Amino acid sequence: MAFEWHRMHKWEENIERDVTEGLEEQICEHYGVEDVLELTSEQMDEVRAFREEHVSEYSPMNWGFSNVIMRYEDENYEESEE
Repeated sequence: MAFEWHRMHKWEENIERDVTEGLEEQICEHYGVEDVLELTSEQMDEVRAFREEHVSEYSPMNWGFSNVIMRYEDENYEESEE
């Protein structure tokens, strides 16, 4: 019988969630905020710069950075539209 991994996508979702939550904790602790949405645009630029300089494009950490950055940009886009 060939190898099978049923519901592997659930493992991937769990890993992505863990990476994102861990990154959010690190960011919040570093900047002394309760939520990444409280960051200034300069602080988010620092997070982006860290990703560019230190995170390989093949790293699973990119999931977390993408999620955090997208959440921040989505929230700030909505606020700028009001």
